[in-house]
Amino acid sequence: MPQVMEFKLPDLGEGLTEAEIVRWLVAVGDVVAIDQPVVEVETAKAMVEVPCPYGGVVTARFGEEGTELPVGAPLITVAVGASSLPADAPAAEAAEAEGTGNVPRPLIGYGEDHSRPARRRRVRPVTAAVSAPAVAAPVAPAVPVAPAAPAGPVPVISPLVRKLAKDGGVDLRALRGSGPDGLILRADVEAALAALRAPEPDPVAAVAPTTTAAQGERIPLKGVRGAVAEKLSRSRREIPDATCWVDADATELMAARAAMNAVGGPKISVLALLARICTAALAKYPELNSTVDLAAKEIVRLPSVHLGFAAQTERGLVVPVVRDAQNRNPESLSAEFARLTEVARAGKLAPADLTGGTFTLNNYGVFGVDGSTPIINHPEAAMLGVGRIIDKPWVHEGQLAVRKVVQLSLTFDHRVCDGGTAGGFLRFVADCVESPAVLLRSL
Repeated sequence: MPQVMEFKLPDLGEGLTEAEIVRWLVAVGDVVAIDQPVVEVETAKAMVEVPCPYGGVVTARFGEEGTELPVGAPLITVAVGASSLPADAPAAEAAEAEGTGNVPRPLIGYGEDHSRPARRRRVRPVTAAVSAPAVAAPVAPAVPVAPAAPAGPVPVISPLVRKLAKDGGVDLRALRGSGPDGLILRADVEAALAALRAPEPDPVAAVAPTTTAAQGERIPLKGVRGAVAEKLSRSRREIPDATCWVDADATELMAARAAMNAVGGPKISVLALLARICTAALAKYPELNSTVDLAAKEIVRLPSVHLGFAAQTERGLVVPVVRDAQNRNPESLSAEFARLTEVARAGKLAPADLTGGTFTLNNYGVFGVDGSTPIINHPEAAMLGVGRIIDKPWVHEGQLAVRKVVQLSLTFDHRVCDGGTAGGFLRFVADCVESPAVLLRSL
């Protein structure tokens, strides 16, 4: 009688506790061989093909593509034993499924109860010792290649190690592992790869692969990333900036937005309301809508507010500019923000859309963070950062209540104004957030 074996999501190492199913490589009814990849999963660090330690017929799969599973959760069940295979299954597959008796021995680290303390204790030293052995070897690879392939299961616990060996053409059965009980580690495979690539033993060549890996991947600093790097570096070099911040009760602002959107018509975004508050604050404190002309040694106060806003795209961070924002109402600002964001994500922004800004609004709250110290978008003089709006305990009208609270951060060029002006600007913005009626009084 065939025996149904359950294969659970193995511990993938690196301290990871879950993985997402990206693509199934087998279907129910398929015949699988021992160590055949059955599913492709994505962790927080890598995309991995997970091999199954059993040979036989797949009887069930657990989880649809896109599902996130914890380590130890069932992945598939396999009916093992020669009688479980279809009549036309290849002889080699039948032999592999049958193994030593009716139930094949699982590969080390798979097909066992991951909740047992002894197994968990065994995994930890493996991940901690991944890279050390290869560095210590002065001449030859840290793990010598065995003269003959051992019988029985291959002592490998990590699918990452298996994939590395497979991609590099390393026969795992020809290696002697340096881990506990001969466990094959990533460093062992890397050492074998280094030996294959170096025709003659050389001390420098043996250490070079690990040294290169330790230095990390080199990514050219060009394109959008290069432009951002140059601009931010120039800002840090040239602008003596300072930052002040304040928490504000945004409950009334959110209620006002809900009321505005309830009457119909185009929806108004929170960003648009904050932008309208900024333009009113800049009319009151024009020092912050300026730039510094170093050649002439002058501060140039600008007549119009060309409002930049930070937008994250697949190509990186960009700052589209809304022209003459001081002349726009919240509805117009919402529409322009939406238009520019769509164009930015399509990668079709024109140079004119990205230049000429006089003040930047950075809503980093969309990333789920509360606060930041913004870097000024050179050659502007200030940037307002807005954190997430979140329910917090707050004293309201003398009583402790749960209110919607936001942190506002202003980074400003200390050459264009002193702290009193910057503080006045930030306080005005916070007052408008807490009581939108303040904005009406300033119009």
